[in-house]
Amino acid sequence: MRYLALDVGDRRIGLAVGDDAHGLARPLTTLVRRSVVKDLAELERVARKEEVDALLIGLPLTLRGEEGHQAERVRRFAVACETLGLPVRLYDERHTSSEAELRGARDVDAGAATILLEDFLAQRAR
Repeated sequence: MRYLALDVGDRRIGLAVGDDAHGLARPLTTLVRRSVVKDLAELERVARKEEVDALLIGLPLTLRGEEGHQAERVRRFAVACETLGLPVRLYDERHTSSEAELRGARDVDAGAATILLEDFLAQRAR
């Protein structure tokens, strides 16, 4: 299965793509958020171009593993993403941005999406 991973923030959405077959993920780009309608249109374009089968959206939990205000926003966005006709999965994204910074990612948002997807694929392979 091929995934488009999203690191969703208030201003930007980092994107990465990868699949089960190879267990690898690569950063794509970061979208500047405009409106939900425009964001979804751009995600649909990228999903078609990359021929993905599902969306993987990072869920920003607190350090205690609880959901806060940002997690609520991401859940609402995930529901909106369901209109794209692809399965949507949420996955714990704690520490992905800081890990992307530590790795020296040029694009931290796309780097965070890549780390999210790498972790997800590694968990599925176990």
